[in-house]
Amino acid sequence: MASNVPVWDAAIMLTVGLVLAGLAAALHVYIFYMESLAWTKPSTRAVFGTTAEEAESSKELARNQGFYNLFLAVVTGVGIALTAGDCDDAGRALVLAGTGSMAAAAAVLVLGNPARMSAALKQGLIPLLAVIAVVIDLAG
Repeated sequence: MASNVPVWDAAIMLTVGLVLAGLAAALHVYIFYMESLAWTKPSTRAVFGTTAEEAESSKELARNQGFYNLFLAVVTGVGIALTAGDCDDAGRALVLAGTGSMAAAAAVLVLGNPARMSAALKQGLIPLLAVIAVVIDLAG
């Protein structure tokens, strides 16, 4: 028996997109913490594969990059809040700007060094899926 319910219901896709965007934002807040606040700690060095000397000499750059990740998370979070508050156009635009930038940064990472594929997937797959879900919502 055939169903008339669309497989990709727009309202469901928006919800999926916002949940994924929230997860991506949370991950980027954690990345901010590691890069900006815990860069020289042994646990963070293990994640990024750096020595104590490398971490010390690069902590200024890492701090800057960490804040970049935080700002992407904030843009995404504001977009989620606006969408939830019925400011749909502005909200979706900010969600797409934040998660699209996260996904693009992951692409730049892997294009610059294919050995970084694992890191690129960790930071970029969830935002990419959020972008896809929100675009499906917009198309619906």
